[in-house]
Amino acid sequence: MWQLLRGNAPFRWLWVSRSVSFAGDSLSLVALMVYVASSTGEALAVSLLLLAGDFAPALFAPLTGAISDRYGHRRVMITCEFAQGALVVLIALWLPPLPVLLALVGLRAVIGQLFQAASRSVVPSLVPDRDLERANTAVGLGTNGGEALGPLAAWALLSVIDIRAVLLIDAATFLASGLVLTKAIRYGKAPEEPHTRGSLLSDTREGLRYILSHRLIRAVGLGFFAVVAFNGIDDVALVFLATDLGDPASAGLLLAGPGIGLLAGYILLARRVPLQMGALLVAGFAVSSAGNLLTGFAWAVGAALAIQTIRGLGIAAMDVASTTLIQRNVAPDVMGRTFATLYGAIGVAAALSYVAGGVLLDATSAATAFIIAGTGGLLATLATAIALHPTHQPPPTPEPPNPKDQTDPERKDKP
Repeated sequence: MWQLLRGNAPFRWLWVSRSVSFAGDSLSLVALMVYVASSTGEALAVSLLLLAGDFAPALFAPLTGAISDRYGHRRVMITCEFAQGALVVLIALWLPPLPVLLALVGLRAVIGQLFQAASRSVVPSLVPDRDLERANTAVGLGTNGGEALGPLAAWALLSVIDIRAVLLIDAATFLASGLVLTKAIRYGKAPEEPHTRGSLLSDTREGLRYILSHRLIRAVGLGFFAVVAFNGIDDVALVFLATDLGDPASAGLLLAGPGIGLLAGYILLARRVPLQMGALLVAGFAVSSAGNLLTGFAWAVGAALAIQTIRGLGIAAMDVASTTLIQRNVAPDVMGRTFATLYGAIGVAAALSYVAGGVLLDATSAATAFIIAGTGGLLATLATAIALHPTHQPPPTPEPPNPKDQTDPERKDKP
């Protein structure tokens, strides 16, 4: 991974851009949560803020993917970074009332979803196919490392400066990211031609039809959706599990476990990817789901923390494998739509899991909820493994016969 970053300047600039931008995102999210909590005094307001940032992009995912494919991934990335920076500046200078703030946060999140689709789609044009696994691992390590450092930076900064200043720092990261991306374009391959066939809505419909008709991508997408729909409950259930285990203050520690495992997983994958991407995806699904199942049997906080940390390894495998499979198997002119639709669906799955998880926790216990979530995730993993197995893939289309083979008498008797 480090050799790739050192030896490939265009990809290195993309990696720097995404790492800086993600760190700024997590920095401003903490600042906005503090602002909303202090200005409204309502936990519901903070929940609405998170919902605007997570669920709004999912509603527009196929459309944002079509924009990415239509106007060129690199151009879209730079425009998105500058647009997000401008929105954050507006929020920082205005600090608007909650309804307006939610609308601005939702708009920024939609633009961020567009950036994500474009940035994942551009990687195959910056690195050779043999390096895709390492490239996606490097991006995952950089972005998740930035997200982990962001809250710590926010905690340190908010003790010495106000919320407006923290938000302006986030805006500066978007500006820096956009400027860095211009270097990736300058030293990389020539930018792709914009996609201009048909209207934007027809492009969106075409992308959805492509995804639904592609057996491999359909299997990956449905499997990912199902695994997240079952296992997304852990963000809520860990808080209650800590209380049930007699140590409510350890909830933050338990919530950090998957993040620690996630970073460790990227580091391990950066050294060596031991499996083919389909097998790695199924392994990631299995480890993530089994982690939640076993957490339901944890007898102490330490045991739950260890299991959740191991579970994070599976999440890293899921990310690298799914991204690489899409990059290798999807046509370049629909790749943005594929990524946007997949991760938009994952956002919907997570939201459904939060709601269903809350109902399940009220009706049962945290341990029972983890056991049900893990079991459901393992069943979804099994279904995905069956769908991805070569015997369940369509046979390759035979090549048309060569007319010369039929007309050349010297070839008739040759095997």
